[in-house]
Formats: sequence, C-alpha cells, structure tokens
Amino acid sequence: QLQLVESGGGLVQPGGSLKLSCTASGPALTEDYFDIGWFRQAPGKKREGISAISAPDDNAYYAASVKGRFTISRDTARNTVYLQMNSLEPEDTGVYYCAASASISYSASTYLSDYIYDYWGQGTQVTVSS
Repeated sequence: QLQLVESGGGLVQPGGSLKLSCTASGPALTEDYFDIGWFRQAPGKKREGISAISAPDDNAYYAASVKGRFTISRDTARNTVYLQMNSLEPEDTGVYYCAASASISYSASTYLSDYIYDYWGQGTQVTVSS
C-alpha cells in the first residue's frame, strides 16, 4: 500500500510561484516504479490532469494550460515528487492532488488521465489572488 501526502499549497499573488511536494510512504517510488501525476480541481469544475512523471525514465508530461510555467521533478532519495509552479494565474486556483500508478508504458496523453492512477493524496489548496 502506498500513501501520498501533498504539501506546499497556499495563497499567492498572480505572477508568483509555489512549489508543491508529493511525498510517498510505503514502497519506494523507484523500488516499484510508480508513475506520479498531478491533478487539480477548481470549484465547480472537473478534475484535470496537469503534469506527470513516468518511471523509471522520468519523462515529464504537461497539459497545455501549464506547459512552460510548471515543472515536475522527482527526488528519489526523498521519495518525493515536486511541482514547481511559476507565473501563477487566478485560473490555477484549486485543490491539487498527486496520484501514483504502478508503471506501465502509456501514451503521453494517458499519463494525464486519472483512471490509470491507483493511489491518491488528500490534496493541497492553491489560491492565486491579489
């Protein structure tokens, strides 16, 4: 069983930055090769996949809405995946979740689909507002 805990959310002004963390406990993220995805859900909207990192090759995938502004990375020693978010916009407001899936090779778009993920964190709130 894998447990995921997100942290790093908060209130930031438009144009600001935040760095989210997703820390796993249970099997190591590389021991069993877990793909990690980041999702967000804004009030009244469907949950959307915004970024993912595959294992073991650490290929990164991004939704068009965040490409060029967000960067996903993995620190295997800390069993943690990060999401660096720059140039934040009010539209980035929402609850951010990380999720893990035992690694299988997927197409790029599939990594941003929630149905492939088996384990989910509780989420962290990100609010972008002046």
